[in-house]
Amino acid sequence: MNIAVLTFDGFNELDSFIAAGILNRMTPHGWNVQICSPSERVTSMNGVTIEAQQPLEFANQADVVLFGSGIYTRDIAHDEQVLSRLKLSPETQLIGGQCSGTLLMSVLGLLHDIPACTDLTTKPWVMESGVTVLEQAFYARGNIATAGGCLASEYLAAWVIAKLAGTEQARVALHYTAPVGEKEQRVNHGLSVVCAYL
Repeated sequence: MNIAVLTFDGFNELDSFIAAGILNRMTPHGWNVQICSPSERVTSMNGVTIEAQQPLEFANQADVVLFGSGIYTRDIAHDEQVLSRLKLSPETQLIGGQCSGTLLMSVLGLLHDIPACTDLTTKPWVMESGVTVLEQAFYARGNIATAGGCLASEYLAAWVIAKLAGTEQARVALHYTAPVGEKEQRVNHGLSVVCAYL
């Protein structure tokens, strides 16, 4: 199972790393989670520079593609040179977007008539692109999902695991990352959010 976490310059660490961290709990089951970027190195909104594990094109053959967000997403949404490198298929791939990653999904034509979630800053831009924005943290229809708010990235990760490996595996992954003393409460809440859309 190949999973591409798309991570661009100016990325939000919480979006890319939380999703990747939770999804990597599935590594013993053969899952391969990769941070994919348009260049060899990208620098986060807070100055953290990382090396991409895979180029952007890895996403085209991946089973799952998650769009992270960042402070330059609006510019990337107008960068045909970058976007043309992505050839995604919602019929055969699970595709999710986190916060401003939803805008990239919209400009790539992945949302069509599907309402979406995003962060408050990105909301007007997503609406300008013709997508109805929901006032909630997570929404999915079929193979498409979006989340709004940095910490909602755990919902995207849980949705992917539940869709592809079942809710019990999602429960195990969320339990590992949940705070001590709050594990059952957090796991039950997380699953209640995503299971409504399975």
